[in-house]
Amino acid sequence: MPDWLIWLIGSGILAVGEISTLAFILGPIALAALAAAGVAALGVGLVVQLAVFIVASVASVAIVRPIATRHLRTPPKIRTGIAALVGEQAVVVERVDQHGGQVKLAGEVWSARALEGAGTFDPGAHVQVVEISGATAIVMG
Repeated sequence: MPDWLIWLIGSGILAVGEISTLAFILGPIALAALAAAGVAALGVGLVVQLAVFIVASVASVAIVRPIATRHLRTPPKIRTGIAALVGEQAVVVERVDQHGGQVKLAGEVWSARALEGAGTFDPGAHVQVVEISGATAIVMG
């Protein structure tokens, strides 16, 4: 079996391992094995193939892993629309219980109902929106 095929198979195995673990270690090493396969396909000896593999491994881990981990730590996209209202404070306009009521939320009057077990809220009370169900704000104290 030619050297380049062995490197290619090794690269594939490492890539599958990366997909199953998402540790961002095996992927860069799979790229290095791919580089070694390319060098082996040119007919270069085993010592040079190993040197290319080692240098490419160190370089790809040093370059790709920090980029990938930084990408994972970026904050989620800013919520918009009704999703942005979840967690917001509202003021009760009309008594709110489990069956209904109204709150002023983001400058608009919304139909509302209390979260199960949250009790009732009288006008003027400040509540927090925990969910939006259709056009109804589900609130708690």
